[in-house]
Amino acid sequence: MNLREFVQVADQKIINTCIRCNSVFARIALFIVFFWFGILKVVTESPANPLVDSLLQRTLPFFTFKEFIFWFGLFEVVIGITFLVPKAERLALILLAVHMLTTFGPVVLLPEMVWTAPFVPTLEGQYIVKNLIIIALAIGIAANLRPISHEHHQEEGQKISA
Repeated sequence: MNLREFVQVADQKIINTCIRCNSVFARIALFIVFFWFGILKVVTESPANPLVDSLLQRTLPFFTFKEFIFWFGLFEVVIGITFLVPKAERLALILLAVHMLTTFGPVVLLPEMVWTAPFVPTLEGQYIVKNLIIIALAIGIAANLRPISHEHHQEEGQKISA
């Protein structure tokens, strides 16, 4: 085997391994981020608390920060756990989409907390921008799902043949 063939074989093996591991690693990463950040909110130790409090005052002032941050943190914990539950990807992705809508709120509603200048995010702004990576991971997970109609037909086929 010459060097070119070796590189091609190694390249294909690496790609195949990444295809097999992609969804598992993405789900674990999302679990870690959401569970960890959620727990920090539940125990009111999150560095995002001032941003969340400002957004809460602007959008839902009838909630106390203490009760909101607890439930919001718990929501993040649930998102994280749901990513680990087999066959719960669709639910996890829906919960994630709802969460992403809320976390991008400060970009529009609290720009003074998100930007120091055009295209120069504050630390809180960076925290929000990193959500683009989370969205990309979620899209990768969604791309590996089978369409619901496929899953239903396969289950029906298994029942008929059983």
